[in-house]
Amino acid sequence: MSDERYRERQQRVKERVEARVAAAQDTRGIVIVFTGNGKGKTTAAFGTATRAVGHGHNVGVIQFIKGTWPNGERNLLEPLVVEFQVMATGFTWDTQNRESDTEACLAVWEHAKRMLADETLDMVVLDELTYMVAYDYLPLDAVLTALKNRPQHQTVIITGARLPSGYS
Repeated sequence: MSDERYRERQQRVKERVEARVAAAQDTRGIVIVFTGNGKGKTTAAFGTATRAVGHGHNVGVIQFIKGTWPNGERNLLEPLVVEFQVMATGFTWDTQNRESDTEACLAVWEHAKRMLADETLDMVVLDELTYMVAYDYLPLDAVLTALKNRPQHQTVIITGARLPSGYS
């Protein structure tokens, strides 16, 4: 193959690669779900959020269930202007008051809906959300509607051990 023909071929390869790279720059957000038994789901979510903040992205966090616990991730991220909204009732198995837990969940969900509609937020973490749906504190349809209507660029991370059917 001549040098000229080689350069032409490589130019075509370069154009195809550059077109794929340009297409990959689309700022479409995704939904990430960390679920399963054991530890690590919240840590994975906050690790991803920390990385996003480090790259200059705006992040909001909603915490269901664990709101009264001291939280190293929150201590790290709040000073970096990450907004936290916390359901400060503690664990639902400690409160044992369905009405109170449902009210607290719905109050925090209002903040979550606001964050999910906020064009300035690049990422929203919904920590322990799956429990709220599994325990019937929050209707699955409300969650799916908010996720569907969020800004196109926004990534959402959902955590919790019980993933109700219908999320996929």
